[in-house]
Formats: sequence, structure tokens, C-alpha cells
Amino acid sequence: MINTFNRIVVVLLWLLMLAAIGYITIFPDAAFTALVDRLSVAKEMLRVQQEVNDGYFLIGQVAVGIVAVIVFGGLLWLELWPHRQRGVRVRTVKGSSVELDTDSIARRLSWHLDQLADVITVFPEVRSRGNAVDIELEVETSPDIDVQMKTDEVVESTRDIVEEGMGLRLGKLDVRMRHLPFEDEWEA
Repeated sequence: MINTFNRIVVVLLWLLMLAAIGYITIFPDAAFTALVDRLSVAKEMLRVQQEVNDGYFLIGQVAVGIVAVIVFGGLLWLELWPHRQRGVRVRTVKGSSVELDTDSIARRLSWHLDQLADVITVFPEVRSRGNAVDIELEVETSPDIDVQMKTDEVVESTRDIVEEGMGLRLGKLDVRMRHLPFEDEWEA
């Protein structure tokens, strides 16, 4: 969530900076004249507001400062604070522990589940939650399968891979099936 938000903000800022630098490069006199004019209008508006009611002006300054600290401080905290584990702790038979990366779990699931009959591709999303993993699977299959039987097979295989093969505890498992079109649909 925060990564998507960051990407959108960064792309918009880069586009804005690119447009601004391009405009300033092509029309430097007009750009700086417009900037100075707008800043002097803003300065005059602020001076008038302060003269009208100094108390409200001070309240507005404090409110803008508090909102800025809450919004930008919150975004900074979300960006810098370690909020999610990238792996899951696994205890070995001899008592030591190791951290297994969620991307490794996803790759292993993808490889093993791709081996099942009538499964075309698997897109796993693995999230760690304490000492368990939550898994969302998007499975693409051939169009003529028995959905209930294939879902049971995928769930059982996932459980075997995660719990028996990797020694992890399976939390929530969500499977979404998607079928490829029939052959005659491709020809149309």
C-alpha cells in the first residue's frame, strides 16, 4: 500500500519538476516574473489577513503547522519504521532458528504447484504474520477442469509444501482460480 502511494507521489513530483524545468528553460523571464508576481500577491493576502484579525491568523498558522507535522511526519514514519517482516522464523530440529524470506516461499510454491496437472501458472503472494504465513494464490488452469477437485488438490498441495516441506505454520490461505479460454474461443 505505502509502496504504491510512494510510487505515485514520486512519479507525479518528477513529472511536475520536469514540466517546471522545461518551462523555465524555454521561458525564463516569463517564469520568474510570474513566480515573483504570485509570491507578492500571496504575501499581500497574508499581510491583509494578519491585519484584519491577528488572533485568527495565529490560529491558522498553528493549524497549518500541526497538519503538516501530522501528515508529513506520519508518511515519514510509515516509510522509515520497519513495519513488516520480510521473512518467517523457522525452528530447526536441533533448536536453532533461521529466517526464511517470503519471496523464497512464493518461488517454491509457484514451482511445485506449476507441476500439478492442468495448472498453467501460479501467482503466489506470501505475507508473514508472526510465526505463520498467509498465502494468496492466483491459479490459472485449463478450462475443462473440475473446479472443486482442483481447488482441493491445490489447497492440499500448498499445505503439504508449507507445513511438511518447509516446516512453517500455514495461516490464512486464499485461492482464486482463473481458466484459460477454450480452443474455439482463441480461434474467433
